[in-house]
Amino acid sequence: MEMLYACCAGLDVHKETVVACVRVRDGKGKARQETRTFGTMTSQLLELGDWLAEAGVTHVAMESTGVYWKPIWNLLEGQFELLLVNARHIKQVPGRKTDVKDAEWIAQLLQHGLLRGSLVPPTPQRELRELTRQRRQLVQTKATVANRIQKVLEDANIKLASVATDVLGVSGRDMLRALIAGQTDAVGLAELARRKLRAKIPQLRLALHGRVTEHHRFLLQLLLDELTHLEALIERLTARIEAVLSAPFQEAVKRLATIPGIDVRAAENLLAEIGADMQPFPSAGHLASWAGMCSGNQESAGKRQSGRTTKGNRWLRATLVQVAWAASHTKNTYLAAQYRRLAGRRGKKRALIAVGHTILVIIYHMLKEQTTYRELGADYLDQLQSQRLTKSLVRRLERLGHEVTLKPKEVAA
Repeated sequence: MEMLYACCAGLDVHKETVVACVRVRDGKGKARQETRTFGTMTSQLLELGDWLAEAGVTHVAMESTGVYWKPIWNLLEGQFELLLVNARHIKQVPGRKTDVKDAEWIAQLLQHGLLRGSLVPPTPQRELRELTRQRRQLVQTKATVANRIQKVLEDANIKLASVATDVLGVSGRDMLRALIAGQTDAVGLAELARRKLRAKIPQLRLALHGRVTEHHRFLLQLLLDELTHLEALIERLTARIEAVLSAPFQEAVKRLATIPGIDVRAAENLLAEIGADMQPFPSAGHLASWAGMCSGNQESAGKRQSGRTTKGNRWLRATLVQVAWAASHTKNTYLAAQYRRLAGRRGKKRALIAVGHTILVIIYHMLKEQTTYRELGADYLDQLQSQRLTKSLVRRLERLGHEVTLKPKEVAA
């Protein structure tokens, strides 16, 4: 096979060691290779970089092994053309697997141009991605703590969640602090309600009559302190994200926030995953495939075996499904109409994936063409196929026993 690169290297990355294989094409067109093992301390990785540079290496490929590839990438970035390769694409032959053979196999595949690198964003986007993912994990932890508070209240016969929409709102927190302080009078606790919740004071008196022990007070205080701490961390992360957002990202966040279902926080999460520059994605279909928001393609012997979506980027998928769910509850929007149109035939979960795919395509074109969101309206799909919809509705009425006569509506002058 043709050798595309005269001198390249393959790295088999582990937690404590890196096995490097350098392949060099000699004057006769044949390849010779040399393999060495290095540690993963910074000084040892710098030695690895010096050795590769002395050998004349131009391209380096490594397997995406957990997070162990990141320190190597950070140190070698800028010196060589780096490729981060999906582990599925470079499986070694079974029965002959060692670290040395893995490195040799990666180097051989790279030299013949048989490897395709994964998308590794620039350093500012990688840092933004780490911040948004950390914030998302803290938000999930906060939801877990809120559920634990609810369990403690149920164990204490306090039915606050049956009356108040948000147990951890301003009124709910005042009531929780009063319970922790030792107040047990349901009438006094109900009087702590504010604004709209005061209309439910009679129900609150019934819901706040329970059996709160010292054990419950201890747990509630512990969980409330944890919740407060998590909220402070989330605020710090949000402030940091706003501080590190570059001008192109800030402008893109404002435009994406105009899409139904997407707020500022969701826009930040989306841009951290896909970036503001759509150059790495040739088309919207490539972006949807990378994100795992389109049907899979598995066919054999002329039969379609599976249409399941691929794994893709799980952080991006989760955000798109959330914004799709929010968009499905908006009024007089194209996305809400699309969800209702699909949910009845295909189910709610498939409908959410479809709406999320549509949102991702909208984002792609908005970022690539630097345009703003234009609402099509809830009746766009009906107007697009008005004759087909009319015939379908007429058939349904006729099956119910009605005789239908259609008369075009006169347009007012």
